[in-house]
Parts: sequence; structure tokens; C-alpha cells
Amino acid sequence: MNNSNAVSQTRHSSLLPMILIGILFFVFGFVTWLNGALIPFLKIACQLNEFQALLVTFVFYIAYFVMALPTSGLLTRFGYKQGMIIGLAVMAAGALLFIPAAFSATFELFLLALFVLGTGLTILQTATNPYIVCIGPRESAAMRISLMGIVNKGAGFIVPLLFSAWILTGMDAFSDSALALLSPDEKTTLLADLSGRLVQPYLLMAAVLIGLMAFVHFSPLPELQLDAPADKNTEWRAVLKYPQVLLGTLTLFCYVGVEVIAGDTIGLFGQGLGLAHFGSLTSYTMAFMVLGYLLGIALIPNWLSQQQALIASAVAGIAFTAGVLSSDLQSFALSEFLLGWLSIPAVPDPVLYLALLGLANALVWPAVWPLALEGLGKLTATASALLIMGIAGGAVIPLVYGYLAQQQGNQNAYWLLLPCYGMILFYAIKGHKLK
Repeated sequence: MNNSNAVSQTRHSSLLPMILIGILFFVFGFVTWLNGALIPFLKIACQLNEFQALLVTFVFYIAYFVMALPTSGLLTRFGYKQGMIIGLAVMAAGALLFIPAAFSATFELFLLALFVLGTGLTILQTATNPYIVCIGPRESAAMRISLMGIVNKGAGFIVPLLFSAWILTGMDAFSDSALALLSPDEKTTLLADLSGRLVQPYLLMAAVLIGLMAFVHFSPLPELQLDAPADKNTEWRAVLKYPQVLLGTLTLFCYVGVEVIAGDTIGLFGQGLGLAHFGSLTSYTMAFMVLGYLLGIALIPNWLSQQQALIASAVAGIAFTAGVLSSDLQSFALSEFLLGWLSIPAVPDPVLYLALLGLANALVWPAVWPLALEGLGKLTATASALLIMGIAGGAVIPLVYGYLAQQQGNQNAYWLLLPCYGMILFYAIKGHKLK
């Protein structure tokens, strides 16, 4: 009876934080996966090549690497809740920077705005991810993170559709053949008008972020109370004693790289193949990720351990990558089989395999965090910051993909995913056990 009451009380005490953090995870997804539609848009508006377009992901995700350790100190000083408010404020500033960037159609200003947005997300994610791990039993942490993932990727499913409907209408006038018929002045004016379409969406985003600051400030979100570890040294260098954290960071580096490639390059891949709905293709990847999170909630921990989920994810990633590399660009057989009965527009099979990587990727982040943070106590904030630095993989690996795509073509460049999934498989089997 007492045990039952304790369980009930724990569930009740964690419900409100879960709801509040879920709202913030929706914001993560909305801002992050907007890049998938923004990349091909800026490729046209700023007349970029493949490599230049993927600088969008580079500056956005490199902010996680540059700002993660300063964020750890910020959380130590102000606490997790105030850290969330500060993160939202920085994100609002980044959204407002899009306004002069859009009016001037200056790619460098867009990159600065994206870096500031990424900085705000770094603060916000470093503060919120430990909440999900620490507000309930560790063995079910992957299930809780999966719930947050559904919210996050649900936003990622919605935002490319909204962006396509709001911003990417009438894009035929901006095709290479149409622009070639214009004089330089006419082309500049038309592209400036296209860039100006971003003003209203980012003004709205800034207003929502400012509203969320007030929401978090007045919410009853509790501060995390973490037990002290045996090692009293709370400097970040102390985390270097924990191999599972260092290898977890490298694993997340590889994971975020492949996740961003699956979500953010699929639009470029489809655009190169002449698909009219290229701006909404990120939604395909996000839909499969949501399916993966649902499977995680259903199976973890009763039917599948966090380690087993990570192994299955890595193996599936390798298999789907092989499908991307080996499938015929003119084949729609698998796509028509899986999507036809849903009345969803079919895509070439390599594009569908790329979207299916969302299913393979879904449980990697939820499984790595609890394995990496096990037994760290008050070092949790610093270890969390180090793990967040792994998100820099979303900056580096897609940029390498962009270079390879320029040299080898989009489809052939996806071989880069194979060693990344190999690292995830190593961490699942052995890396997380190294103490």
C-alpha cells in the first residue's frame, strides 16, 4: 500500500513538469526542423550552391558546441528554471534578427540570426533534458524522452507543411529557367521580395517565445535537487573521468549528424530530383520519427531495454542507408506500397529510405541520455552540457555531406551515414559500459 502511494505520488509530481517541458520541446522541434524547409528556400533566395546552403545547419548546430560549457556555468549560477527563461529570451532575439536579414536578403545576417537561435536552444536544451531524466525512474527515462520526442517531432512534422503553405507558394517564378529570363535588376528585386516573405513568420515566432518566457516564469516548475557525487570536484574537467559521458558525446555527435541529414537534406534531395513538394519532405522524416517514438513508449522498458533499443536503431540505420545508396532514382515501388494507401504523394525510393531513417533515429537520443548520465549526481549539469556539445555533429557532418554531394552527387554522398551508425552500434554494445 505504501509502495503504491509512493508510485502514485511520484507520477503526480512529475506530471506537471512533463507538461511544461513538453511545451518547450514543441518549441525545440518547431525552430529546429524549420531548417529543413528554410535550406532550399534560402538556396533560391540567396542564390547558393549545395555546400553554401548547408551552412544553415552548420551555424545553427555549431552554437551547441561553442555555447554548451558556458551554459553549464549559467545553469550552476541561475538554476534550471531561470536558464529556460534566459534561453527563450536569446531565441526571441535570434528570431527578431531574421527581420533585417529578410529585408536585406543578406545571407550572412541569416547565418547570424540562426547562430543566435541555436545559442538560445543550447541553453534551453541543457536545462530541460536533465529534467526528463531526473524526474522519474532512470529505467524508464528513455520512455519519457520518447514522449518528448513525439511532441518535438510532431512540431517538426507540422512546420514544413506550414512553411510550404505560407512561404513556398508560387515558386515556379523562381526556378532557374524563369530567373534566367530576367535582367539583373529584375532578378534582384524578385529575390528580395521572396526573402521578405520571412518577416511575418519570424515576428510571430518572436512574440510566441516572449510569451513562453512569461509562462515559464510564473509556472510552478520545481528546481532540480541532485544528490552530491562521491567526487566533490564539480569542475567540468571532472566529467572527463567518465568514459560513458565522453563516448556518449561522440555518439550524439554522430547521431545528430545523421538526424539532421535525414531531416534537412531530404528537401534538397527532392528539389534536385524535380519534386514539386520538396519543401514538405522533412515532414516525411518527422512522421517516421513520431512512429519510432510511439514504439519506444510502447516497448520501453517492459519489452525492450534502452540498450536493446539503441542496438536496433543502429542496425536499422545501416539497413536504410544501404537502401538510399542502392535504390533506383526512378523507382517508386516501395513508396507507392507504403504511402499510396494513405493518399500521400509518392517519392522515389531513395527519398523514402532517407525518410525511413527517421524511424531508425527516433530512439537514439532517448536511449543515450540515461545511459550517459547514470550515477553522475551534481555533475549532471556539466555532463549534460558536454552531451549537448555533441549536437555540433549537426553542424559538421551535414556540411561534409554538402561537400561530398558537390563532388559525387546527392545520392552517393549518403555513404557518410554508415560510419556514424557504426559508432552508435559500438556505444550500444560496449561504449556505455565503460566506467
